Amino acid sequence: MRMELIQPFINAADAVLAETLACPVTVSDISMSDETYQRHATAAMIEITGDIEGRVIFDVEDSAAMKVASAISGTEMEADPEMIREAVAELANLVIGNAVTSLNDQGFRFKVHPPVDHPGQQGFRGSEDVEALVMDFSSPAGSVFMNVAMRYNRRRREDKIPG
Repeated sequence: MRMELIQPFINAADAVLAETLACPVTVSDISMSDETYQRHATAAMIEITGDIEGRVIFDVEDSAAMKVASAISGTEMEADPEMIREAVAELANLVIGNAVTSLNDQGFRFKVHPPVDHPGQQGFRGSEDVEALVMDFSSPAGSVFMNVAMRYNRRRREDKIPG
């Protein structure tokens, strides 16, 4: 587990959630997992490839997703499954955008793939050699679970070493 790769995602999630939910956010239930992630609500995953690789899963309770949708649109939104999925994907984009800026500033080069909706009950599984940090960002608007698994890309790193 490389905290220097994960900390930008934690910082970004904390800042974006506090702003979009417009209420206090606390981080709780922090754990490490190498198990398949079982979602709690509506989940989206973003994959990252390049100098660093891994994935980030955002799993958002409906009430929090609708609060995010309303904040982004500037108007109160009606809850429906499609709007909730779109809000979760947009929240993922906002957090990832902030986090990758920090990682780019550190000199990492990578590609961020678009969010992938996860409507089914099966879980997301990371690679066997990377543990995921799982945390719950709790607020009066609802919970947002974030599952981050990042590592240095060994092949890309070896390619850069002069031989």
